[in-house]
Amino acid sequence: LFAWMNEQVKELLQTSMWDLATYADGEPNVVPVAFKEITPDGKLLVGDVFLETTLKNIQANHKIALSVFDPQKLTGYQIKGSAEYVTEGAVVTKFKGIVEKMFRGAATAKGALIITPEKIIVTTPSADNKKVL
Repeated sequence: LFAWMNEQVKELLQTSMWDLATYADGEPNVVPVAFKEITPDGKLLVGDVFLETTLKNIQANHKIALSVFDPQKLTGYQIKGSAEYVTEGAVVTKFKGIVEKMFRGAATAKGALIITPEKIIVTTPSADNKKVL
């Protein structure tokens, strides 16, 4: 288990959609992503299918935040960190296979974001709201 991630955070990241938020040139941007995973060393990976504005913002400042929330359990977290973009390697090959299979060849992954978490914040409506883990 990663130092920054408890079991509840890990489970929610594995089972829910993520909303990625980036910012550059005075303009915020947020997008939902479904092609994602957690690496054994605690990095967060996102397959790039349609991330045009997100990638421009990452190139500008490498900053990213993501939100994950379970509306049934009313639990959520925000993760802030830095991101880099890669266009080759095992992670890109893996996402290409997943996306091409899902879209029957009509779409592919062009690359992947590698997110290094720096802070995790509770967004669950509770006494722990805004608590940094």
